[in-house]
Formats: sequence, structure tokens, C-alpha cells
Amino acid sequence: MAPSDLRELLRRGENSGVEFKRDALTPASLAREVAALLNLEGGVILLGVEDDGSVSGLRRPPKQAEEWVMEVARSHVRPAVIPFWETRRLAGRVVGVISLSADAPDKPYKAKRGSAWVTHVRVGSTTRDASDQEEMRLYGQSRRLRYDQKPVPGALVSDCDMRRLVNYFRDVRGQECPELGDAEGWARFLVNLGLAWEDRARVVPSVGGLLLFGRNPNRRLPQAGITAAAFASTKKDYDIRAHAVLRGPLVSLFAPPEDRFFRPYPRHAGSFSKPAEVIEVGVIEKALDFVARHTDVRGEIARTGRRVETWDYPLSAVREAVVNAVAHRDYSIAVTDIELGIYPDRLEVISPGRLPNTATVEKLRLGYRAARNGALRDLLGDYGYIEALGLGIPRRIIAGMREHNGTAPDLIEEETRFTVRLWK
Repeated sequence: MAPSDLRELLRRGENSGVEFKRDALTPASLAREVAALLNLEGGVILLGVEDDGSVSGLRRPPKQAEEWVMEVARSHVRPAVIPFWETRRLAGRVVGVISLSADAPDKPYKAKRGSAWVTHVRVGSTTRDASDQEEMRLYGQSRRLRYDQKPVPGALVSDCDMRRLVNYFRDVRGQECPELGDAEGWARFLVNLGLAWEDRARVVPSVGGLLLFGRNPNRRLPQAGITAAAFASTKKDYDIRAHAVLRGPLVSLFAPPEDRFFRPYPRHAGSFSKPAEVIEVGVIEKALDFVARHTDVRGEIARTGRRVETWDYPLSAVREAVVNAVAHRDYSIAVTDIELGIYPDRLEVISPGRLPNTATVEKLRLGYRAARNGALRDLLGDYGYIEALGLGIPRRIIAGMREHNGTAPDLIEEETRFTVRLWK
């Protein structure tokens, strides 16, 4: 927000979309205003401004104020939100600007009051408890977008790696796209394709867009990643041989090929090794590299005289389990990574969240197709990571394990997670 715009807000005073707050309010009070503005058409909360519009300024360091605001928005508002935060200096004092999106699809938003969650609405320049009728109307306004299609509050198109965007559109999809330095062109391009949203003169990338093309997706989506561990015993304990927290965009950045339309990772890849054209490794390949480093391979001389390598697990099955986890996990469960565990007798991939929609373990074994994150699934499909046939589990994992060592993989759905377990 430009200083001139901020001065104009102060001049006009509080209204349906603008709230002034002294930097001495409680978490409950801030959460109440955040929820009410989101339930209308978004708006701005100016922290460090008196009711009459005079600037009293932040009473704490800006960084500390930002951390406090984000904690309130995530733990005292339901569904949790991440507002856009910035600071501006006026009259020799610092003002915190909390911007809340006009595109809030998860209405009604509720604020925590003691042990209860209460719906609030904005009425003019005041905030009130919603009536039953008002709350029902908010439920009717909710679009309930799939999580991967939602905008990421606080993020900007500049948070995306333009090299990856060009790599995807030009090299993978083989279509024309804006040039690297054309920021305005890219903003329009991504909005038109549903990979970003326009909100209050800012273009905000979607969850799926940030997961694939973000410079640092975990800055805005701390739950986006994989925690990998190799255990010395068959129990999950502190006796760990190796540990890694895998962060970054989900897919790799590839060098431009001679063929302008290509799939950098063939659907039937049978190796953990990275293609020669990889420039920067993505989370999926990092996970496969971790498995390759911490599982065994045996070499045998076949009748043909060639050396044949046999891994502890069929590589296509491991790859399928990892890709399914990043594609179908519940990203609304914050600060919870996918877990990749390697034990002396098994390998496990644990995804946060239950199975999506009407999927069941029995249906998955037969090739049932269910996508929690449809946009993300389609993008990964363009790269060649996912087959559209829904046969990854029955063909890659179940049949692959049967052919490899005669075992049946465990597919386990629990209250808050789904586990794929492969036996060594």
C-alpha cells in the first residue's frame, strides 16, 4: 500500500472495509475483526491507529507485531488465514497494515471466544455477532474451492520462479507464454489460467501454482514438504541413521530440450537417477534420492553376462507412492509434512489427511480415481508424473510389489492420515 493510499484511508475514517486498532488489543479482539471483514468483502485493519484516525504507531518491533498477527490469524480464526502484512511510516511512527482478501471462499469465518467459535459480521463500521439468518447466508456464499485452487494470502507473483513457469509452459506444454521479464504479462497469463487470483490490485498465486513454481513455497505453505528418515530398528524411535527435511518446489527445473514438447520424467521410469537435463532438483526427486541412498541394491550376473541390479523395493512403486502423496495429501492440514520412513523391513509414505471424496482403500486397489487437488494432479500429469488412468496403485504398487517379492503392500486409512507401506 502506497503512503498516499494510507493517508487517504486515515482521512476517510473507518467504514465497512476499514478498521482502526490501537496496538494494545487482545488476540480475541483482532480475530473478531479479521473474521468479520472476511465475511463481508475483505478489507484493511490499520494497527497502530486510534479510532479518530490519529497515528499512535506500533508499540512493539514490526517483526514481533507481524508474528503476533499471523499467530492470531492462524490459531484464533477458523478456517485459519494468512493475511497480507506490511508496515508504513507516517507522522514519524510505524503503522501495521493487515490486508484481508475480498476473495474469501471459506465463509463463514469464525473467531475464537473462550472455548467457542463465533461468526461475526461487519455492519457499517462496527462488528457484531452474526444472527442465525446471517450465518446461513454466509454458508450459501461459500464457494468451497479445492484447496489447491485457492489463493495464498500474502503471496505475490514475484514469489514464483519465472524460469520454472517458462520451463513448464514453453518446454513441457509447448505453448507460447510471456517473456521472462514481462511481470505484467505473466500476472494476466496466470490469472486467466486459474493459477493466480486478482485481489485489491495484487495478483496472488494459487496453492497449486506456488507448490510447483514457487521460489520458496514453504514460506507461505509451511506444510509443503517431506520429512524423510531412515531408522535403525523396525520401530519409529530416536535411533535414526539418516534424516532430511525436503523443501522447495515439488518438481525439478529442467534445461530446455531440443524437442520443444517433452516429458522430462517418463511415466515408466525405472531408475532413481535424475535425468541429465535437470538444473535444480525438486521435492519429488529429493525424496527418491533419499530412498536410493538409504536402501540396498544387489548386483547379479544374468545368463546374458550382463550385470542386473535388484533394489530393496521396485523403483516404480516407490515413485508412485511419493507422487501420490504430494498430489493427493490434504494441504489444509497446516505444519504437517508428508512422512517418508525407511526401516530395516519396510518403507512407509504417510500422507496427512484421510482419503478424498468417496474413495476407499478397496476402491483404490481397483483403480478408483479420486482427486482432492485436481489442478495439482493435472499439472503433475503434464510433467508425466501421474497417469490419468488411475492405475498407479493397482499396476505400479500392488502388481509391482507382487512381481518384485511376492508381498502385498499395506494401504491404511486412519483418522488423520493415509499410509502406503511396502515390505522389503
